[in-house]
Amino acid sequence: MSQPDTTDARRPNTADTTGPANVHMPDSAAIGAINHAIFRVARLHRMRAGQLLRRIGLHPSQELVMMQLWDQGPQRQTDLVRLLGSDAATMTRTIRRLEHAGFVRRGPSTTDKRVTIVEPTAASNALRSEVEQVWMDLETSVAEGMTLTQQSEAIEVLGRIEESLARATSQEA
Repeated sequence: MSQPDTTDARRPNTADTTGPANVHMPDSAAIGAINHAIFRVARLHRMRAGQLLRRIGLHPSQELVMMQLWDQGPQRQTDLVRLLGSDAATMTRTIRRLEHAGFVRRGPSTTDKRVTIVEPTAASNALRSEVEQVWMDLETSVAEGMTLTQQSEAIEVLGRIEESLARATSQEA
């Protein structure tokens, strides 16, 4: 008598349930192997970014706010929320911390007192080259051992993933 086939068609046939960093993938996560890989990469990327940014007194994502302000000049706080894909509460905390550190200043708009304008300070402008160096170091960490072709392919695949997730997210809204 033969055993019934208990293979779940949704579950990929993966003999190796560890990622490249030898992180064990739970059997229940095998149905979402890409999700698990993205989770691991995102966690390690944020950890590495945190290590590099800590050296210059910033936390992950604060540099993105600063880059936006350096490139675009003073911004409405609501525009920063939209441009960086954040939410209002998170952006308010981020801006408050950057202001406390002396990297930004907030003030009312000259045309609409209900609007808060955020602008970089001279202290943050002095930090710009250090942030750019951190991003170069982070890029080196990410792309280590990859050819230029592989880097381009990775950017293309990540772009497709982003588009798929953006579509799925907008359909739920």
